[in-house]
Amino acid sequence: MLRVFHREHAGRPLRVVWTLEEIGAPYELTVMDWEEGQSEEHRARHPLQRVPVLEEDDGFVFESSAICLQLADTHPDAGLVPALATHDRALVYQWCSFGPAELEPWLIEAATWGERDPERAAAARKRFWKAVAAVEHALGSREYAVGERFSVADVMLSSVLGFTTRAGLPEALPQPLGEYVARLRERPAYKRAAERLAS
Repeated sequence: MLRVFHREHAGRPLRVVWTLEEIGAPYELTVMDWEEGQSEEHRARHPLQRVPVLEEDDGFVFESSAICLQLADTHPDAGLVPALATHDRALVYQWCSFGPAELEPWLIEAATWGERDPERAAAARKRFWKAVAAVEHALGSREYAVGERFSVADVMLSSVLGFTTRAGLPEALPQPLGEYVARLRERPAYKRAAERLAS
């Protein structure tokens, strides 16, 4: 049985639970409070005591992109990742890295500094929107980030892009990306994941 460790009010575990719902694998969800998340027991799962963490038979895996890719690899019938050694596979790796590396840090920095340091927040927003433009250009008129079908790349990208409102950014996503996020949130697996984490 797979087990996901989640902390109250954390956003990243949604990606993992969404992927689990897409592949249809049974899993347990352990929601920790702040104190449990800072415990030495949790440090054994994640050296920085963060979430999400996936527990497999062989041990723990952290970093949401690594977890989602691992789940896709171990459940190939779900079709969430293209064949190994293909160009599309490389593109899935690319976008699964791009979301956490080029979108998320600047979005978090903009939200964190906000009114405390408007200049720093503005610089972070500028870098975030530059990365957003790169995603918009790459997506074009296609429904999905890679090829003609949904993949873990869509999980990673749309989960970050969908965080803009919660982060308090005054600007809205460009219409094509707003529609992309809204369309993916209509997937039954996304709805089940969101409901599971909200309960």
